[in-house]
Amino acid sequence: MTTPGTPNSSNAAATATDPGPETKKPRDAAGAQDISESERLLFGGPLRYDLGWNQHHGSFLELGLRTMVRRMPGLISATVRLAHLADPRALRWVAGAELGGGLAKAVGLVAVNTALTELLSPGPTTQRLTAAVPAFIIVIITASLGALLRSATTAGTGRLEPKVYRVAAEQYLSRVARVELAAVEDDEFHKLLDSAQYGAESARRMIKFCTSVITAAISLVAAAGVLTVLHPALLPLLAVMTLPSAWSSLTIARRRYISFHTWVQHARASQLLGRLLIDQQAAGEVRVHGIGPFLLRHFRSMAETGEREATRLASLAARTGLIASAWTGLAMMATYGVLALLLWSGSMALAVAGTAVIAIRTGSANLENLVVQFNYLYEESLFVGDLDRLCKEADRRLIPESGTPLPTEIDAIRFEKVTFTYPGTDNDEPALRDVDVTIPTGRIVALVGSNGSGKSTLAKLLCGLYTPDSGRILWGNQDAVHARRADIFDQVAVVAQDFFRWPFTARINVAIGRPDAPSDEPLLKSAAEYSGADETIAELPRGWDTLLARGYRSGHQISGGQWQRLGISRARHRDARILVVDEPTSALDAEAEQRTFDQIRNLAASGQTIILITHRLHSVRHADEVYVLDHGRVAEHGTFQALMSPGDGPGLFRRMYRLQSDQFTTAGIPNPTEPTVSDPA
Repeated sequence: MTTPGTPNSSNAAATATDPGPETKKPRDAAGAQDISESERLLFGGPLRYDLGWNQHHGSFLELGLRTMVRRMPGLISATVRLAHLADPRALRWVAGAELGGGLAKAVGLVAVNTALTELLSPGPTTQRLTAAVPAFIIVIITASLGALLRSATTAGTGRLEPKVYRVAAEQYLSRVARVELAAVEDDEFHKLLDSAQYGAESARRMIKFCTSVITAAISLVAAAGVLTVLHPALLPLLAVMTLPSAWSSLTIARRRYISFHTWVQHARASQLLGRLLIDQQAAGEVRVHGIGPFLLRHFRSMAETGEREATRLASLAARTGLIASAWTGLAMMATYGVLALLLWSGSMALAVAGTAVIAIRTGSANLENLVVQFNYLYEESLFVGDLDRLCKEADRRLIPESGTPLPTEIDAIRFEKVTFTYPGTDNDEPALRDVDVTIPTGRIVALVGSNGSGKSTLAKLLCGLYTPDSGRILWGNQDAVHARRADIFDQVAVVAQDFFRWPFTARINVAIGRPDAPSDEPLLKSAAEYSGADETIAELPRGWDTLLARGYRSGHQISGGQWQRLGISRARHRDARILVVDEPTSALDAEAEQRTFDQIRNLAASGQTIILITHRLHSVRHADEVYVLDHGRVAEHGTFQALMSPGDGPGLFRRMYRLQSDQFTTAGIPNPTEPTVSDPA
């Protein structure tokens, strides 16, 4: 039996590299948090996501009362513009209700002063009560009207919020769907996109926060106006009473902001470990290698560190709140002391003092609420600003809609001295260099080569997803750079090895190849029969209407080979003049693979142009032309027979083919399914 805390022989190796839950507390470089030794070991330090939604960390710390006052009009006007774009009528409804509510509060305070004046005047009680009745009626009416107007504001904002979200989301979604592929693959653009996605939801929340800010501001102005009318000395009293409260609200909000951003790094690391423990892909290794206790040990270490940090910050917040409350109490004593002096000296009537107390307390509460709500408004506005920046950047990188139409008939697509480098490549090494390729229409052209040789890049240029740095891609006699890009897209269908598996029904997964084409069953059935996916559809519980998305109710999971058949069906349904197939049979069994290549040959015989990208060199035997790429260049090209025949060329294809064919021989006995090198036909 092993003594607790003493490693036995089974975990001695782990102990050598795993410090366990023992926690040291080195200070983070930012000075904002302590990190556990577990976090340092597993992640090399604090786990900080390099994503758009945390790029504004620390921005709120720059916000002070003066900055808040200066920025408030701009933030409100930005929110109003979004709301006006979404629903002008609802915006007018909310604005009218807010102004009416503020006016009702001001009238109500004046009526309270009148009622107090009558109640505190000399004379019989009955006479004083009777005299105060009209004022009380006005108070009741204004309170009722205020309640109705608040309900109107709630209804108006409820109508505005989802519309603002839709409008804001459409602003970036409509643009991002039309930007160049290079923009989507650009890390900086993608970070901005990640942040802008939060901007749409932030725009929705800004409606509520902006309404709260306006409500508090109007109520504060109403209280200040009433105090000014009652006595000129009362307005400074409001400032004395409310500024400490506003300062305390801002300070506490800032502490809460710091606390969140300090704790969130630990929380994300702990949550990541929790997800790894239940992750399906990791489940087998977690059990076989006994990783569960290791992950739990470090989960506990980081969670305990986060608990200590949260406790420390909570104590600090409590101490700050106590100091702020004391400051507010002193300000309150000073305010009421001044009121007492004014009453003692006869400079103010008792009724006016009573109304002043109500107005000051109302104004103080509204200013505190104003500060808190503006904090939220300000933070949300940062992400709305990201959304606006994304829209401007996307507009700059949109795929051009203009261009020269492609010829209706072409004899070939020609790459002439094409060089291309992926944007953002660290070493600026071209993916393609001076490439010359001719693709005759109605033929099968195979692209082969090792990983990274440029095969898929050439296909992307052909599809119009990129434009070359130099050289030309000619569709007949039309340079693709000057062609209308939509025409190029319309001519091409792609079956990529990693084609997207849409979380929709089987019907849509095929029909989406050309979403504007009919998705009736006869057309879909024809496409499915072409690829062999009809057998897959027949086995699905709801046939064509089966949801192919795991994790949803009634969702169904199919194998990789079945997905590949659906992908081929999708390309067939698209019925484009040019079909690009990138490793089309990687997940298929031998029989299905042979059937697929037979169908590809049939398509070429019917006039469709096939670009075949594959590592399985035996599958290119029937290609009309084979291009061998090596480090972004065309190393050799010709028919299968010519490339397999000894000659003066580099013989790269022949060597690659021999390496693959040797894998199918055992003890020197050739595999009958593979041609020998001496008999390539």
